Amino acid sequence: MYYVNREQIARRLAAVPEVAEGLRRATQAWDGSLMLGLVQERCLHLAIEIVTDVGSYLIDGFIMRDASSYDDIIQINHEEKVFDVSTYEVLKRLVSLRKPLVQDYFSWERGELHPLSAEVPSILEQFAEQVSIYVEKELGPFQQGHTEGQSKE
Repeated sequence: MYYVNREQIARRLAAVPEVAEGLRRATQAWDGSLMLGLVQERCLHLAIEIVTDVGSYLIDGFIMRDASSYDDIIQINHEEKVFDVSTYEVLKRLVSLRKPLVQDYFSWERGELHPLSAEVPSILEQFAEQVSIYVEKELGPFQQGHTEGQSKE
């Protein structure tokens, strides 16, 4: 029996539309201002946290191999066929931004539009859809309040 915390996964995936919208708006209105630079920076950071949090819940719940890094979380989920290769390629690039955004924030170029800002909204939405499909395929339909799933048998 798997213990997959579907409620926590759903809570994190519920943040995807706002983060995607924030990046879309920042990209469309980009003027290099501090305000849009900070919006972009925070949305990219939240996108990373959503992807790695959900990935960790899946790894723990489905008893996948242990992850040794944020990049490994993405790789393991890809190997387990949670999402497709095109999503994986963008998520790999996205997760590589975690250190610059979280630890080296003082040198982040806020005045520049990062190339991933235009790509991430649709990839984040695909990620949410693909995760939902994977979990439902493995455990059946989600019933609010239930966190346990069934084995793959």
